[in-house]
Amino acid sequence: MGYRTLEQCVNDMEKHGHLLRVAEPVDANLEVAEIHRRVFQSGGPALLFENVKDCRFRMVSNLFGTIERSRFMFRDTMESVRRAIELKVDPSQAASRPWRYWRAPLTALTMQPRRSRSGPVLKNQCRLSDLPQMKSWPDDGGPFVTLPQVYSHVPQQKSLKHSNLGMYRIQMGGNDYVKDEEVGLHYQIHRGIGVHHQVAANLEVDLPVNVFVGGTPAMTLSAVMPLPEGMSELTFGGALSGHRISMATGGLPLPVYGEADFAICGRVEPGEVKPEGPFGDHLGYYSLAHEFPVMKVERVYHRDNAIWPFTVVGRPPQEDSQFGELIHELTGPIIPTVLPGVHEVNAVDAAGVHPLLLAVGSERYTPYSQDDRPMELLTQANAILGQGQMSLAKYLWIADQQDMVKPGCHEIADFFQHMLARVDWRRDLHFQTQTTIDTLDYSGQGLNLGSKLVIAARGPARFDLKKEISSDLKLPAGFHSPHLCLPGILAVQGPPAEREDGVLRNFCEQAAMLGGTEGFRLIILVDDPEMAARSIDNFVWITFTRSNPAVDIDGLQASIRDKHWGCKGPLVIDARIKPHHAPPLIESPEVTRRVDALASRGDALSRYL
Repeated sequence: MGYRTLEQCVNDMEKHGHLLRVAEPVDANLEVAEIHRRVFQSGGPALLFENVKDCRFRMVSNLFGTIERSRFMFRDTMESVRRAIELKVDPSQAASRPWRYWRAPLTALTMQPRRSRSGPVLKNQCRLSDLPQMKSWPDDGGPFVTLPQVYSHVPQQKSLKHSNLGMYRIQMGGNDYVKDEEVGLHYQIHRGIGVHHQVAANLEVDLPVNVFVGGTPAMTLSAVMPLPEGMSELTFGGALSGHRISMATGGLPLPVYGEADFAICGRVEPGEVKPEGPFGDHLGYYSLAHEFPVMKVERVYHRDNAIWPFTVVGRPPQEDSQFGELIHELTGPIIPTVLPGVHEVNAVDAAGVHPLLLAVGSERYTPYSQDDRPMELLTQANAILGQGQMSLAKYLWIADQQDMVKPGCHEIADFFQHMLARVDWRRDLHFQTQTTIDTLDYSGQGLNLGSKLVIAARGPARFDLKKEISSDLKLPAGFHSPHLCLPGILAVQGPPAEREDGVLRNFCEQAAMLGGTEGFRLIILVDDPEMAARSIDNFVWITFTRSNPAVDIDGLQASIRDKHWGCKGPLVIDARIKPHHAPPLIESPEVTRRVDALASRGDALSRYL
């Protein structure tokens, strides 16, 4: 069936028991965010807030809150879209498997966007300050649009095929923004709008930009979808929604998505920047205030009975984690086509996605040889790091499929056990220094600046992994409270980090002399080892979001040979919080008490709080 509007989706969700209406007055400032987080964590329904304080618009959240609900929304179109993507990547499949792709021409027809003179979203106008002024975390710099569809064109290009639709957060107020006239446009590196912005800057012209909110949920997913070359986001949105996306072009500087609930229209002037942020982001920390482009707002449109969709990001898993699940279901099968020899890639959500990639590849270069040195795996690792958003990965662990008893890298604990039993720290560590990392990752030397590490392993298991902490373990002075995270992985509490404190090197030198670390392949220095060892999610989040490989990795009995660094003993990662790191996200105690009061009432909402 597909949904043409957000209202249709909301009504269908309610009809099938996937949505709860909330009539209680709620505050867009922090309160709806905390309600949302609790309902998401409890696996609860989507929420339609019908009574938002000081705002005439309704708000909806958690539509994508479970993978089952996400599949339900796209139940009529997901399979056809998956096949269309397969065919786009490898057209030869149409001839070899015609029975699978016979409907592809029909799908292609619905995929193409269409132009129109007008649309429902253009019926009404309002001010920015009339929109829900939503803040998610106490130290956010202002209200934000958290599910924006940011639309731009190549300057002086009129074709819809040359457009970009991306999800780049929008700060609607606060800081130095002129009320009702300016918003902050935060886009990270390796985003399509950056290409458009650069062209406009070179031409010394303004870049028209429209921000859509609402409409069919297919357009929301389209804005975050890594699509094959040559397939536009509007095309994908049409296919997933089951209808052609209507773009209103009559008399407008830039087309407007006609079925959107809201449209914020404006332009970015060359060189115009202002501080944007802070913002509580999906790594579980604040992204801090930095200079980003300013969008001059010229019009704010909305349809009749418009609904404002939102999400809340923070330490994963959160609702946006389901985007990753959906993306994997749609594109996972085509990974071997895009990355020859690579069977599977897992951008680990619990670690914030970009900090940690796990992969399974194929080692086929010399099948006649008994040498277990990774070779083709390194070629595949380079290909992964050269592919779209995966290029922002900080740690990449890659194994050979032939060695795996349990193939796959989505069972994270099993995968680490497999790798640690095989990896040779003297040979299998491959660093990239002074390179780009995720904009939201503050573990590096500066904004977008850090390092990468590829860890590749193949061959039979050669190391026994210690499954308990024995009495012969001796720790250097100042280090204590060892906890076992996984067999072979030890978390140790170190002193609070100071800038360039030399603690990591000191630990490695002293621990090598003391002994007792045999059977531990990986040691992490942390502020709270009990927390790090409590769950696999805690382990990957702390270890890989709080470390910069080139700076925060050392090892026992380390050496450099032919400019290649390695160590004979355990690898040590310094995952303490450093002075330059962004602060972690903490809820407002006052708001927490208010939501606790809602939870105690015994109504339908309270069951999920």
